[in-house]
Amino acid sequence: MQIARTERLLLRWLTPGDADFIRELLNEPSWIEYIGDKGVRTREDAARYLENGPLAMYRTLGYGLYCVESNQIGQPIGICGLIKRETLDDVDIGFAFLPRYWGQGYAFESATAVLSYGRQALGMSRVVAILSQHNERSRKLLGALGFAFERVVTMAPGGEALSLHAISL
Repeated sequence: MQIARTERLLLRWLTPGDADFIRELLNEPSWIEYIGDKGVRTREDAARYLENGPLAMYRTLGYGLYCVESNQIGQPIGICGLIKRETLDDVDIGFAFLPRYWGQGYAFESATAVLSYGRQALGMSRVVAILSQHNERSRKLLGALGFAFERVVTMAPGGEALSLHAISL
């Protein structure tokens, strides 16, 4: 299902056919450092991650992480979407891109489209973002999108202290 199209990007629901891309993305050192090691090593692991994560969230909430495809090459370059975590009161925006596509404005472009979709199609009035306190690239992106730092949170007892940023839509 298509969520948004921008000048350069298509945002759509992830599908089981995206397993190879997901395996590659989740094994990037930047993903493991800033998001965490999800133990996705094989195509089957990636299919299970998709089924139990984004696909399950689409079924229960009607939104989730979306595949970001380049219109130019017609292939996935990253993910960006909305996540409802049990430990947060608000919906959280998440994004990650293969490093070869960093620095080209794709994260900003896709996040802008996701926030617009959240406001217009889903009726959201507030979205948060959580990130490792040392993730400077994501912090700068959130600032450019209009997010403001609110507080430090942990997602689990004894877990990493994360920065929580928020935006009103």
